[in-house]
Amino acid sequence: MKKIGTIILSAILAISMMTACGDSGSGSQAQSGDQSQSAEASEGKKVAKDGADMQTSDKSMPTRKPAENGTKINMYFGDTVIPGVLNDSQTAKALIAKLPYTQKVSRYSHDFCGVTQDLPYDEESVHYGWLNGDIDYATDAPYFTILFEDEESSEKYGHQVNIGVITCPLEKISALQGEYEVKIELAQ
Repeated sequence: MKKIGTIILSAILAISMMTACGDSGSGSQAQSGDQSQSAEASEGKKVAKDGADMQTSDKSMPTRKPAENGTKINMYFGDTVIPGVLNDSQTAKALIAKLPYTQKVSRYSHDFCGVTQDLPYDEESVHYGWLNGDIDYATDAPYFTILFEDEESSEKYGHQVNIGVITCPLEKISALQGEYEVKIELAQ
């Protein structure tokens, strides 16, 4: 009986890991009561656009402007290179210290996402939602995620820490399909 319980629990965990990224936003697992999360976000919770330096004139490009003195990176999705800039957050600095780093990700409805190593973060950096083009770390899993659409409906998803932004047209990443072992390295 104990063995059956372990098998069932393992299956549930495996299924939730496979569906967590795309179904629940930028990698955070859907919590019970998405309406309550949305209500919390509208009741003074920090959201991705709070304090963000944004551009809104060109919807084909990421919404967030890259940090001026950020760390430039390249992410290799097979033969496709997705450039980005990481910010100076505690979480981004921890990722930079690991570079070059390989991260497995899968394509979901509005992001590429994969389970990653635990990274440190400041509680005041955690927010709801994302901006299109964001590179985020989800604190509840942990997930590494690159978000390319649906920012207008993203504020119902919490546990996000922005660590950077891609610097190419969103279509370059949204056109990709499947799973990748993405090599992330400093740009030359």
